[in-house]
Amino acid sequence: IIYFRFVNMFPVIFGRFLCSRCISVLDTCNKNKLRYLSRRQMHKNPWDGGGNVSEVEIPSSNSKAIKISCGKLARFADGCAVVEDGETSVMVTAVGKSKPSTAGFLPLTVDYRQKAAAYGRIPTNYLRRELGPTPQEILTSRVIDRSVRPLFPEGYLCETQLMCNILAIDGMHDPAVAAINAASTALAVSDIPWDGPIGAVRVGLIDNVPVINPTRKELQHSTLDMIVTGALDHHVVMLEASAKNVPEQDFRKAIKKGVSATQHIIHSIKSLQSQCGKNKRTLDVTTLENEDEIRTGVQSLSSNHLRDILTDFTHHKISRDEAVSELKNRVIETVKETYPDVHPSVLSDVFSAVCKQIFRNLILDEKIRCDGRGIGDLRKISCGVDLYKPLHGSALFQRGQTQVLCSVTLDSIESALKADLISGVKEKNFMLHYEFPPYATNETGRPGGIGRRELGHGALAEKALCPVVPDNYPFTIRLTAEVLESNGSSSMASACAGSLALMDAGVPISDHVAGVAIGVVTRTHPDTGKITDYTLMKDLLGIEDYMGDMDFKLAGTKTGITALQADIKCGGLPLNVIMEAVTSAGEGKKEIIKIMSDTLRGPRSQRKENGPVSETLNVPVHKRAKFLGLGGYNLKKLTAETGVSVTPIDDTSYQIFAPNNIAMEEARERIELLLKEEKVPELEFGAIYTAKIVEVRDIGVMIQIHPAMQPALVHNSQLDQRRVNHPSALGFEIGQDISVKYFGRDPASGRLRLSRKVLYSPATSVIRNIGNRTSTSSLDTRKKTSDNDVVNDNNEDSQTDINGR
Repeated sequence: IIYFRFVNMFPVIFGRFLCSRCISVLDTCNKNKLRYLSRRQMHKNPWDGGGNVSEVEIPSSNSKAIKISCGKLARFADGCAVVEDGETSVMVTAVGKSKPSTAGFLPLTVDYRQKAAAYGRIPTNYLRRELGPTPQEILTSRVIDRSVRPLFPEGYLCETQLMCNILAIDGMHDPAVAAINAASTALAVSDIPWDGPIGAVRVGLIDNVPVINPTRKELQHSTLDMIVTGALDHHVVMLEASAKNVPEQDFRKAIKKGVSATQHIIHSIKSLQSQCGKNKRTLDVTTLENEDEIRTGVQSLSSNHLRDILTDFTHHKISRDEAVSELKNRVIETVKETYPDVHPSVLSDVFSAVCKQIFRNLILDEKIRCDGRGIGDLRKISCGVDLYKPLHGSALFQRGQTQVLCSVTLDSIESALKADLISGVKEKNFMLHYEFPPYATNETGRPGGIGRRELGHGALAEKALCPVVPDNYPFTIRLTAEVLESNGSSSMASACAGSLALMDAGVPISDHVAGVAIGVVTRTHPDTGKITDYTLMKDLLGIEDYMGDMDFKLAGTKTGITALQADIKCGGLPLNVIMEAVTSAGEGKKEIIKIMSDTLRGPRSQRKENGPVSETLNVPVHKRAKFLGLGGYNLKKLTAETGVSVTPIDDTSYQIFAPNNIAMEEARERIELLLKEEKVPELEFGAIYTAKIVEVRDIGVMIQIHPAMQPALVHNSQLDQRRVNHPSALGFEIGQDISVKYFGRDPASGRLRLSRKVLYSPATSVIRNIGNRTSTSSLDTRKKTSDNDVVNDNNEDSQTDINGR
């Protein structure tokens, strides 16, 4: 700065003494100065002073206002937003490449991570840092993805990434819903093409009253946990719910209340977008020369053939796909002769668009589905249970060409999933694991770790079944759902098969659970984009899911709803369409439950012979040490030799789990031997007994009154009237006999209460009776001490010690 000031002042003072060359040099310095300051000012404007921060506040019914802000953090990203709900803060960044991908679809990635630091915790793994994403983080990422993906414009194929960073969590307000709203804001204020914004809320149901964004404590008393994502004009974009058998009318009411609440959030985000939003990029859509002619040619070559294939009801999944693929290859080869410069992938996209249009028109105009069913008909369903005898429970559910095999495994309560605050895992004794091998769709692949899709489908089926499983069941339940064939709605088939398998295993579930998928095909106005016609379809096929606009999966019992997952692919559907889908799904699940009840009406009254056994054992307090053994040795030996596991319930109760009846019988015999009591004399309160010292300790001596009895402790304070620091001061040795007085058992620990000092009370004066017949010596008095003496362990310095010795 001093240099620039000198350059400014120098020509003024010495200008008349300078030559033209020196003046030109000074002019160049001034120009460089201006360029430097300009660059400095350009860098300073967005960053210095905290940047241009814009924020809005949304009123909340159960806490302080929700605040959304932009412009302070992560300003190199295309878009960034921070949502604060209570003391929970979530930051989401959006970055999109400018060059389209060659993948042929939108490569959108959503990464939601819960940092341990946000909880004020340190990860407990060996590296003490966050590792891979947890299942809960993956499920939340899927919810965010399903909320924002439908609003990307058609033709946008640029790689886009949303990263959700949890800054702080207060333990009361949910970060998942805040992350959806932050993602909506980040995309809205960015230059990434996106037809948002959207808004999301969590809806609870407490005392049959919908509650918007309930806290964690309120959710514990709620029968519903639902995330609603809405768009403008009260359109629904995404639904995700788990419920405790909520009636259909209450479920409808909760959806309507949630969609209405999202409108306030949407308008607030639009206000923020108008303040600090960037201009959207121009969507670069590559157009072909002679595009209309190519489309017309493909359509004329394929329309009639496609219609014949899609109305041939003898086709199944594989044969239909092969027929369409063969026709596509013929059409591409024919068109390629006329337009040799057009890439085959472009012709393939044109053919797929023509096929999709014909498929949708058949449903909308003629109500014809490719397998011959009506729009409200279910596929043929067959069920079977008790397939393999060694299994604790098994079932096979077949619906059309979707086939799921479920098996139940019962184990001890120690096998339950433990709670983890950082990862968001809750303790539970019921879990469902969903498997989708590649052969289920006639494909090859590498078997390995679970993918995001498998995790999401398994979580949905688990939500459907969890409300009917008893909470106090004495076993941990693992339900494995393996998809053997797949042609649509395999997650709902897993719920149906899981319900049958649980009943086959004798698990006392309250009712059958069934699920069904509902789809929709819509027709929109070419100018306004509003829906002018739609058709709902019950029990979706795989091709109907792919070609349609919605995958609406609903599961529950015949009296209520337990789970819901709705994915809308067209940017939002009106509420009336969603309400019709709820009604149609409710009718469908009742039909399926009726078929399942014909196979197995209720849970088996008894578990299978090879099934596990659980019992409760009561052990008296005074026998607990003998039962456990030193350091739990007896229990460890029992587990190693018999396979049973023993879990403490309280001070006197233990849960015993055995894999089968044989192991339980053997365990009973061993436990009886451990707790078996030899005949020992019944001790009389106040009686004096002679015992043998078996151990000398710093705090007292261990004595044994009878060989069949466990050694008992006589504390230093009960050895003598004088204060005793160590038993050796009285000359006690192992094997020596001493006399003690018995005062019953301690009510808390069950230990014997023994005392020696009461037998040696201080000497008293000679007592004479009226007849002057005899006198009682102090020694006789000590031997005739009253049986009503009370041991006071805490008063080591008696009154006798103070006044006498």
